[in-house]
Amino acid sequence: MAYKIKYDGDADVLTIILKGRGKVSHAEEVGDVIVHFDEDGKPLFMEILKASKIVPLMVEGLAKKKEVIVA
Repeated sequence: MAYKIKYDGDADVLTIILKGRGKVSHAEEVGDVIVHFDEDGKPLFMEILKASKIVPLMVEGLAKKKEVIVA
């Protein structure tokens, strides 16, 4: 499966588009991550807020194969 990734530097938001089509029914926010769902409850895209802070920590955790905590 291919994903489309966009970054908005002004808002510091990384958007990962999981599904190319569909109408947003609702969204759920968990901390600095917002997941948008379609009418069937399947995720369409997700947004990572404060991406310039969070994404490097995620990459570091992946590289070290360990859990990271973002405060």
